[in-house]
Amino acid sequence: MNISGAFFALIAFAVFATHDALIKVLGASFSPFQMIFFTTLFSFPLVTFMLIRDKSSGHLRPVHPWWTLARTAAAMINGMGAFYAFSVLPLAQVYAIIFASPLIITILSIPVLGERVGIHRWAAVIAGLIGVIVVLRPGSTELSLGHLAALACAFFGAFASIVVRKVGREERTVVFLLYPMVANFIVMGALMTFDYQPMPLTDIGGIAAISLFGFTGGVLLIAAYKASEAAIVAPMQYSQIIWATIFGYFFFDEKLDAQTIIGAGIIIASGMYIVFRESRSGTSSNTPVLRTRSRGGSAASFRISPFLRRANGD
Repeated sequence: MNISGAFFALIAFAVFATHDALIKVLGASFSPFQMIFFTTLFSFPLVTFMLIRDKSSGHLRPVHPWWTLARTAAAMINGMGAFYAFSVLPLAQVYAIIFASPLIITILSIPVLGERVGIHRWAAVIAGLIGVIVVLRPGSTELSLGHLAALACAFFGAFASIVVRKVGREERTVVFLLYPMVANFIVMGALMTFDYQPMPLTDIGGIAAISLFGFTGGVLLIAAYKASEAAIVAPMQYSQIIWATIFGYFFFDEKLDAQTIIGAGIIIASGMYIVFRESRSGTSSNTPVLRTRSRGGSAASFRISPFLRRANGD
């Protein structure tokens, strides 16, 4: 086990958790559309700095325009769902639902990638979905728009990841990164006009910090995957539930209830089992969860998969 990779991953997900806590703070005052617009605006120069290193020749026309369009739309919905869910739900509850993404990736890999999923991974998927039901506790509590937003974040984040796996070897890094950013800039800019709120300088600084944390977390995650195998790095994302508990308790007066703890435990165990199954030689031809190698759930953090794919020739 390469300790440095695990260390970088733990730091990266701590940074991401701080990023999400800031979204919750500012989400009390501003709409998701407005926050996504300005975080995208501040993220442009940071991501452009990363793209300077892309030496591949070509143009900005996608090789697979329909898949690119589908991924761009999914990335936008993923970001809107995350920003809204973090704004209105307890942090730990949002994470528990978003942690279902590996389960959804496993399901989507069947029709999109032609993946064959064995009985062991199907059992893990079913168990994980039961965990989601435990967290949502239908019947005992009213499901809110925030819960639906978190579910949309998990589903469309998984779909965006699957598309990268589907056509990633044939598309340029710049296409994968710039198309969703430009779409967010245009669409969110238009939508925020219906509910725009003037932003004090301190809140503008908070938005800039969200962009910086998203960028920094992405860079650290790249370092983690370069230092260690995906099977070591991927489970580290679940450490975010610890930070969510800490931030929620001290800053938002949130306390973990039994249903969230039990449901999150089931979801995390299912996700880790899928990672374990995919890491075994010969179990999976595509290993869609392990090869996702991105932290979904926000429009402010860039997808690292295209950079790693180019660096590793994958």
